[in-house]
Amino acid sequence: MAAEKTTVARPYAEALFNRAVESKKLDQWSNALALLSTVASDDQVATINANPSVERARVADLVISVCGKGLTAEGKNLVKLLVENDRLDVMPEIADLYEALKNEAQGAIDALVIAPYAIKPAEQKMLAAALKKKLGREVRITSEVDPDLMGGAIIRAGNLVIDGSVSGQLRKLATELGI
Repeated sequence: MAAEKTTVARPYAEALFNRAVESKKLDQWSNALALLSTVASDDQVATINANPSVERARVADLVISVCGKGLTAEGKNLVKLLVENDRLDVMPEIADLYEALKNEAQGAIDALVIAPYAIKPAEQKMLAAALKKKLGREVRITSEVDPDLMGGAIIRAGNLVIDGSVSGQLRKLATELGI
C-alpha cells in the first residue's frame, strides 16, 4: 500500500516542486506541505474525508479552514484538487517526495539520528560535519529518542543506514556466531 501511495503522490510532488522552483518559493511550499500533511494525517480529518456522506467541498473547506493563513491561494487550490480526486490521504507522501526533490536540488540531505537519549546541538553539528564529509552534501539532522536502543545510535540518511546501536552490534555478533 505504501508503494501505491508513493506512485500516486509522485506526479503531485513533482508538479508542486516545479511550480515552487518557477515561483522561487521552495521554502514556502515546504511549510505549506508540512502543514497540509499534518492536517491530512489527523484522525478526525481522515475520518471525515473517508465518510462518503460528507460532500467533497465541505471536506476541502474544513482542511482550508484548519490550515488558516498557512495556505496561499495556490495551496487552497491544491487542497480542492486533492479532495476532489480523493487523494487527500496521500498528502504525507506528497510532502515527503517534495522534500526529497528540494533536498536534491539544493544538494542537501536529511538525516535522522535515533538514540536512547536526546542528542545535544553540539553533537548534532559534529554528526552533520562527519556525514557531510562522507556524503559530500549538506546534512540536516533531526533526532528521535528510542530508549530501547540501550546505547549508541542509528543514523538514516537517504539510502544510507548506519547502525551503531548496542542492540545492532549484538545482532551482528549473533549473526556472525550463527546464533
